[in-house]
Amino acid sequence: MNEATGPTRHAADVSGVGRVLVVIPTYNEADNVSDIVGRVRQAAPGVEVLVADDNSPDGTGVIADALARTDPRVHVLHREGKQGLGAAYLAGFTWARERGYDAVVEMDADGSHAPEDLPALLDAARDADVVIGSRWTSGARVVNWPLRRLALSRCGNLYARLALGMPVSDATGGYRVYRRSALDAMDLASVCSQGYSFQVELSRLAHRAGMRITEVPITFAERERGDSKMSPLIVAEALWRITTWAVQDRRQAIRRGLHGTSTGQVRWP
Repeated sequence: MNEATGPTRHAADVSGVGRVLVVIPTYNEADNVSDIVGRVRQAAPGVEVLVADDNSPDGTGVIADALARTDPRVHVLHREGKQGLGAAYLAGFTWARERGYDAVVEMDADGSHAPEDLPALLDAARDADVVIGSRWTSGARVVNWPLRRLALSRCGNLYARLALGMPVSDATGGYRVYRRSALDAMDLASVCSQGYSFQVELSRLAHRAGMRITEVPITFAERERGDSKMSPLIVAEALWRITTWAVQDRRQAIRRGLHGTSTGQVRWP
């Protein structure tokens, strides 16, 4: 059973956005969780933080509980075990919606997403349903990534953009703001992917639902402490799912064409 800890809180509020919850999934992030939560609270004092911990054996959840005891705007969601990034975010979305938050932020625990960029994302959320902290838009920087990772991300995002017809340069980026309206409009119950493909799937759902999506340049840095969760399996899953969705969208577009109907939501380059 998932269990949330922390005392009763006062609502957080960000001007023009409302109550904002930053969801930070963790698994074996004991070296990073205190630093990242502290930086979030300093960079955006009006937000609340939910650490969604998958029963980390290194004691990440214990550290998060200690943070929650001393900061009235930090919460901890204890999950039964390692279930993947996508499942952690979906649990965080549900937690936020049940408690009436107006916007939810996705943020990695390893420091690759700079909390100092969060105010810019929240500013953009005043006029958008979904804000993506983009590594591949003008003004963005990627620090300490090897050439292989740069090429993999660039090519993967180009493939997702062309295959799915989405006007998004960083569909795999995991630093995001979702307004409550976007979460309500997307069929989150249908989401079944993890890792890179989870972010692509949510981008696709938001685009198909007609949400206003905007991208804000960020500085993305490779983690300095702990082990990366990236694996060839995650990359393979993303490529397979993107191809599958592209085929499904093409078939739907053909069927609509045969029946003389169109929703205008799926566009092909």
